[in-house]
Amino acid sequence: MNTDTKILFTDLDGTLLNDQKQISAGNLAAIHMALENGHKIVISTGRALASAKKQAETLGLIMPGCYIIAFNGACIYDIHEKKIIFSETIPLDYVYHLFEEAHKLNIHIQTYDDTQVLTESENDDLFRYCHNTGMEYKVISSVRSELIFSPYKVLVIDYQHHEPLVQFQEQIRTWAEGKIDFYFSCNELLEIVAPDISKGNAIIRLCEQLQIPLEATISAGDADNDISMLQTTHTSVVMKNADPHMHAYATYITEQDNNHDGVAEAIYKFML
Repeated sequence: MNTDTKILFTDLDGTLLNDQKQISAGNLAAIHMALENGHKIVISTGRALASAKKQAETLGLIMPGCYIIAFNGACIYDIHEKKIIFSETIPLDYVYHLFEEAHKLNIHIQTYDDTQVLTESENDDLFRYCHNTGMEYKVISSVRSELIFSPYKVLVIDYQHHEPLVQFQEQIRTWAEGKIDFYFSCNELLEIVAPDISKGNAIIRLCEQLQIPLEATISAGDADNDISMLQTTHTSVVMKNADPHMHAYATYITEQDNNHDGVAEAIYKFML
């Protein structure tokens, strides 16, 4: 096993990126310094692979040692080699059911192909999501008739009210057991993936492949979908801007928030 290399798993929104969805010069400089010293950087996000790849390319994180965990762990991607290392999808019958249940509550629901968001209706939630993630979208008449492959993730969105998402969660809870896993990445986004898919399990899979011990792992996050990641790595960095309930999962809480080089603080303290 490689005992000298350290590996950082960093969330994007609310962690590596500031509130304007940009990376600071300080965070970027620290990341490049870590890579130059032989360490590895993994973008670990609930975002679609297409969105995460675009972000990584914008940041210049396409060199050896750069990886992406996308869709909350449903896909692991080597961005330098441009190849998928691991993938796990949701069966189509489950996707059909989820769309039907969301429509009963008049909640926006979407899934993805390799390049874009797929949904059955246009609305403000869709427009805001695509603006935030830099993704294109395609409206299809029916997932049941037009979706012909199993997707990595389904996402339910309500940017105005949290309660309808909780209601949807409770509506599908009994049916979902053993079929899917779901959790909030923030109050507005309910993530739905295959069973046992999480950022934490993706970390274990990638570290085994790279022969890096978990003792050399560091994670940085701020939200509920980061919990499994924080619980898995040896050093767990929670951002200053995270909700206080996230502090229980931290070995270290940054002094700076996501708008002021919080990830750089973690890199200098634990990697360099």
